[in-house]
Amino acid sequence: MGNPRGVRRDFDALEKRRFKAQKLLESGVHQAEVARRLRVHRQSVSRWAQALDRRGKEALAKAGRAGRLPRLSPTQKEQIRAALLQGPEAHGYSTNLWTVARVGALIEEKTGVQYHPGHVWKILRQLGWSSQRPVGRALERDEAAITHWKEKQWPALKKKPVRRPAP
Repeated sequence: MGNPRGVRRDFDALEKRRFKAQKLLESGVHQAEVARRLRVHRQSVSRWAQALDRRGKEALAKAGRAGRLPRLSPTQKEQIRAALLQGPEAHGYSTNLWTVARVGALIEEKTGVQYHPGHVWKILRQLGWSSQRPVGRALERDEAAITHWKEKQWPALKKKPVRRPAP
């Protein structure tokens, strides 16, 4: 069943509960009674009892964290951050624009860890980067000519609705 979204598990409390179950089981209390006292499912107590039989008390110790271990260490992330700050041109790209594919290639080059482009965003977010797209404007742009066209020429070219007399 797990925890509701956003609720962190208290690993120390879970470990204490398993060790309480161990003491109760070793003192001869039935699994069903252990489950009632600790307010857990009987299957959990059964799993804990099997783990105790197979591997001893260490089997009930906390794992330390939930989920998969990160593929990048904090030092590797700092290497990536420093490389990103140098800019794409410093890494041989012709434009000054980081794309997800370029960042993925950079991560693989620096750390040897390959990420799908869809997951590169997670790394960028962890590093404090956000999605930004440069404004695509030509350097040769003539703002005065554009304003003149918008205000004078375009209204003259634009179709106007046909005026019909009132019925």
